[in-house]
Amino acid sequence: MADNLIQKKGESTWYVKLAIPSDVRQAFGGKAAFIQSLKTGLRSEAMNRRLSVLAGWKAQIKAARDKRSSRGEAWKERLAEDAHDFSKIFRQLKTAVALGEEKPTQLDIDPADLEEFRKFVFSDTESGQRRRAEADEAYAKQGVDKELALLDLAHKALLETFGELIAYANDFSTPETEEMQVILKDPAAYKVKSPITKQRIATFRQYRETRNVATKTIDQQQSKLEKLSAYLTKESRQLDFDAVSAWLDSLKLASKTLTQYLLAGNVFWKWAMKHDARWRENFKDKANPFENHELPQTRGKERADRQRKDFQPKEIAELHSAALAADHTTLADLILLGAYTGARIEELCQLRAEHLIKPDGIESFDIVDSKTAAGIRVVPVHPALAHTVERLKNDSKDGYLIPSDSKNKYGIRSDALSKAFGRLKEAHGYGPQHVFHSIRKTVITQLVRAGVQGTLIAELVGHETGTVTFDVYSQGASAVQKLAAISKLPSLTI
Repeated sequence: MADNLIQKKGESTWYVKLAIPSDVRQAFGGKAAFIQSLKTGLRSEAMNRRLSVLAGWKAQIKAARDKRSSRGEAWKERLAEDAHDFSKIFRQLKTAVALGEEKPTQLDIDPADLEEFRKFVFSDTESGQRRRAEADEAYAKQGVDKELALLDLAHKALLETFGELIAYANDFSTPETEEMQVILKDPAAYKVKSPITKQRIATFRQYRETRNVATKTIDQQQSKLEKLSAYLTKESRQLDFDAVSAWLDSLKLASKTLTQYLLAGNVFWKWAMKHDARWRENFKDKANPFENHELPQTRGKERADRQRKDFQPKEIAELHSAALAADHTTLADLILLGAYTGARIEELCQLRAEHLIKPDGIESFDIVDSKTAAGIRVVPVHPALAHTVERLKNDSKDGYLIPSDSKNKYGIRSDALSKAFGRLKEAHGYGPQHVFHSIRKTVITQLVRAGVQGTLIAELVGHETGTVTFDVYSQGASAVQKLAAISKLPSLTI
């Protein structure tokens, strides 16, 4: 029957027949196959007529499969919750009976509905007849034993009939029906699975990549989502506000870091609600669990103790000398560049020979790679840097002013040098509050004390001023003005 055509015994009319896959038969009333008369005795005509019928049946099979696949895991969670609630109610009823107490009123059921339920439970089906026999056996008992037996029967019958109705209404497959029965008997058998699946994270990542989000940012957010997913699975918790709150507490991190975790979850949630149909269906009535969290606030002395501190100019000079003494010329040069520009360490490490430009004849650094838009700027070369910059340009082997052998996968060239600076400053007694970025703070402080205008300082170090006038409309200070300002930085005693 490769062409799906058959003739019934004693008939000349052709029929088209298609077997219904076992996994979707429940959706079609348990039928094993579709069959329909093509109302013709001519095989050639039947061959043509069968095509549209077969196409319709295959579409129905696909729709049934799509309906099943779109169910996801949500129905299992709801079923486990209902089964747990049923068990709790009957436990309380049995406890009251055993202790001779008044039974708590747990269910408000219309008598008419109760009668319909009773008829369904004790129907003429095989399972209905079995339950009727079990009921007769329970009624034959006396006193407390009778009441307890009837409650056990009622509980069992409720779960059975509840399951039958759910399976019928949702066209459950045999494996789904079997899993449903296991959950009804033991709600704890179902372990809540994290909805933040590997596939969802992968799809989310692809979406973020198409939006040109930095790879490092994507990696960091993916790592945070994977940690949350692992927590939800391990603790068998649903994704809600309480679970996220408990997860944040378990991390034992500073509020600033926890904010980044919440940001990752927030971005993912909004993406899923917009682009993932099943997620949208499962969480359509749920609030965003990553919003409205109150993180611990650091106050007073604790906050001051955590803030980064700037170096004194003489301390920068001492670190520069220490780097030279350790024969780490590259680190010494980097410290010097930082002290006379206020630039971030990666900005300096990304400088190439072609980034030395001369607007208005003034040699300057053209910083074209920065973490912010305001960071893209031009900074004049401080007079004290002239010889160092010339040497770095002449000695460059790969075009970069600062040589680096960092193998960072994000293309960050400052990684090894940042660690080297960390070791250097720790060896000279500086703690976690002092980092390379502290030199940037020193520069800003020195410019303020030298009387340089705030907007010009912001322009030199790559900060926004927060005003439309200067951030949007102004073309900024001239190269001459910038040089005059940067030259006010005191020369280090080296």
